[in-house]
Amino acid sequence: MRKRQVVVRREEPSRNTTTSSYTIRSVRYVECQKNHAAGVGGFAVDGCREFMASGEEGTPAALTCAACGCHRSFHRREVETEVVCECSSPPANDT
Repeated sequence: MRKRQVVVRREEPSRNTTTSSYTIRSVRYVECQKNHAAGVGGFAVDGCREFMASGEEGTPAALTCAACGCHRSFHRREVETEVVCECSSPPANDT
């Protein structure tokens, strides 16, 4: 079994803020949605349930699915976003 194609991007907070927060996005490609019967006027998908890269990351083969042979763009894209915030509470006023 080959490993899944997962891309994680982290956005750093701006330097002039007092709170520390960042966003983590993970992208994965799931079932293939290419219509293989479009040339004959029909509709048929091949049933590929998950994108599996044909080659190592950074190579052109990494964009081709090992299971169905389609380009990664034919696979449905799922994006999960998580915002992590390390906030400090404002100082208390003692009056």
